[in-house]
Amino acid sequence: MATVDIRAVRKTYPGLPFEVIKGIDCAIADGELLVMLGPSGCGKSTLLRMVAGLERISQGEIAIAGRVVNDLEPKDRNIAMVFQNYALYPHMSVYANMSYGLRIQRLPKAEIDRRVRDAAAILELEPFLQRKPRALSGGQRQRVAMGRAIVREPDVFLFDEPLSNLDAKLRTQMRVEIKRLQQRLATTSLYVTHDQVEAMTLADRLMVMRDGVAEQIGTPMEVYTHPATVFVGGFIGAPAMNFLQGEVAEGGAVRLPGGVALPAGTAAPGQAGRPVTVGIRPEHLAPAGEGVPGLPVTLTVDLAEALGADTLVHGRLAGTDTSLIARLAGHVQARSGEAMALTVTDGAWHLFDVESGRRLADTVGRLAKPAA
Repeated sequence: MATVDIRAVRKTYPGLPFEVIKGIDCAIADGELLVMLGPSGCGKSTLLRMVAGLERISQGEIAIAGRVVNDLEPKDRNIAMVFQNYALYPHMSVYANMSYGLRIQRLPKAEIDRRVRDAAAILELEPFLQRKPRALSGGQRQRVAMGRAIVREPDVFLFDEPLSNLDAKLRTQMRVEIKRLQQRLATTSLYVTHDQVEAMTLADRLMVMRDGVAEQIGTPMEVYTHPATVFVGGFIGAPAMNFLQGEVAEGGAVRLPGGVALPAGTAAPGQAGRPVTVGIRPEHLAPAGEGVPGLPVTLTVDLAEALGADTLVHGRLAGTDTSLIARLAGHVQARSGEAMALTVTDGAWHLFDVESGRRLADTVGRLAKPAA
């Protein structure tokens, strides 16, 4: 087991006029599972490959167990990587696939057999050890790929979108298995995904990335309840956070489109006239009359999606073209064109700077003074 320290790491490629990774700093604790989450092209797989030694670091340092590994070959870093395409040898049995790396290291046969059978027991692969990969399901093949990593007894596990080739049901099952496995082995792990559900359920901490920058690092609930930027607020959560353009009024109120105003004291004194972006999560809108304390608003309904446990109501803030989505209980009914009275849960709004997109608050619903 080991820590992983990523220190001011940057990555450029010859011929590209921009940096792919732009100075990321992050310390992963011993036994922690850090999930790197972001859209395609944000640099998360590149960063993982730099930790693995498959990509050179342009600037900065990466240390594993306190040892700087910038110039070490992948085989010398004591890491094990699980890829999205399994990367199994089709002509070898499950046992041979799992033991191959150990045989290359020339470990004693008894030690190889112990490690393979221990990993097979953990992953429930014992009945399949003599089968070839073509005789296995997608989930079983991914277990073999994880078993091949486990037998190496590495300091760090690296997962590069390992579930993206599986169907929805198998992904759910494998998420549970990976989380259970990581808790049992307590091995430091870095996990790359673009699936926010996968990230929220697996991570001890999240690194949300965009355009080579770590927009926010924190626990899943920290990132969800206190997004550091408009991008994080919109990327985490389904449906995405609603964003409205507002302006600070006298007394610290914030005026929204259509004459709606967040209460006095929402913003800091002396901010009158300052434009702000206000974020409201769909689940923080509730039908009026349900006893939820907060701010009354009216939604003109465009569409209602009945999903069983939930109903998603799409519409516009009354008298405006500002779109809103409300996530309501499944029994709620709404018809296109009708006016629906809602309540924004008291204090459940987030304030962001219009230009930078960065959060202007330390707590939900409170605007911090700008830095001098």
